[in-house]
Amino acid sequence: MNATAARSLWLAAGKRTPFAKAEGALAQHNAIALSVPVLRVMFAAGAVRPDVLIWGTVIPNLEYSNLAREVLIDAGGDRTIPAFSTVLACSTSMVGVIEAAGLLANGTMQLALVGGVEAMSHVQLGLSARLSQHVRRIAQARGARARLRALAAVRARDVHLYIPRVANRATGRSMGEHCEEMARAWHITRTAQDAIAFASHQRALAAQQRGFFDDLIVPVDGVAHDTLPRAETTAARLAALAPAFDRHSGQGTLTAGNSSPLTDGAAAIWVAAEEGLARVPAGTAKVRLVDWELAAIDLFAEGLLMAPSYAIARLLARQRLRLPDIALWEIHEAFAAQVLANIAALEDRTFVTERIGITHELGSFPRERINPNGGSIALGHPFAATGARILSQAAKELAAMASGSYAIVSICADGGQGSVMLLQTP
Repeated sequence: MNATAARSLWLAAGKRTPFAKAEGALAQHNAIALSVPVLRVMFAAGAVRPDVLIWGTVIPNLEYSNLAREVLIDAGGDRTIPAFSTVLACSTSMVGVIEAAGLLANGTMQLALVGGVEAMSHVQLGLSARLSQHVRRIAQARGARARLRALAAVRARDVHLYIPRVANRATGRSMGEHCEEMARAWHITRTAQDAIAFASHQRALAAQQRGFFDDLIVPVDGVAHDTLPRAETTAARLAALAPAFDRHSGQGTLTAGNSSPLTDGAAAIWVAAEEGLARVPAGTAKVRLVDWELAAIDLFAEGLLMAPSYAIARLLARQRLRLPDIALWEIHEAFAAQVLANIAALEDRTFVTERIGITHELGSFPRERINPNGGSIALGHPFAATGARILSQAAKELAAMASGSYAIVSICADGGQGSVMLLQTP
């Protein structure tokens, strides 16, 4: 989809909470409570009214069916604003931006507020389907004798809880286990992965020190900075960590150090048509939304997190651009190995031509332009908030570059999917 083909669309940097490790500084807040401080600042005490709110979360909660509407109400937003929830694993808030772009494209709306949240310290456990049926029958039974009969029907094999885990349902394997396969298939070394992780921390710390994140973060409970970047991280310490997902084969290369951590946090971004930009707070960094691409691969036939390479290649070919033409690359660091595997695929002419079906010459990948202010390994990865975090970060960085400069933001997602956006300075 070429956004400019129908109507000029823009992204303007939003706000987010600090990101904190699960069970850490933000652990007392659930998904709604984490979202509210962000939305209150975005609404600017009622001075800014978007035409629609799109909000998402990946981890389900039975207490509500439409998180977006609940956070709008609790944040004190105008209750006449339509609000709906969305989800696509780690691409959730980027997909929300694409949905917003579709709503704005026909001219009936001018400004959307999009974002997401993950409260990984508040994962709700569930009953098995059989146990849920038994509990309902017990609750519905009339009289003590009927309740006893319903209780007697419960079998030991039915009594267990559903505990959400970071794993793919269809394959039964975790993201890390899948990514180990990708690392082996693309010959991604442990040293190369640790180098990505070390750079992520170093760049995030440098960005913190020069105040890059200050106008992007809303303090929560006195926490004003991301708590995950580690000044004590060194190449030697990363090299000393044991494999986290393949502990027995002797070939495991993914560790806690070169993988993104479980994280609490919320993030938002503005999506605007030309007319809507006037309602965005003055001084907000803004860039053109040029194009986007969604891709999916057969997760049983190739690496689970390889879809971004397909999306990037197709988007570049459609825009007649090459890899070196992109001044800024913001790539979600689910795992360092995933970043490197997708780069390797994009530089593999045979793969691009035969597997992706693109004959357009892509060139060499400019690795020095990746995540200049740190990525998800250092900053954290609250699943549904990551897209809005990366897009706001990219908008701010890109807006300071020369007119006409391009950025690509890429996110891999569970289920063998990926989303990519092309941005440009005005």
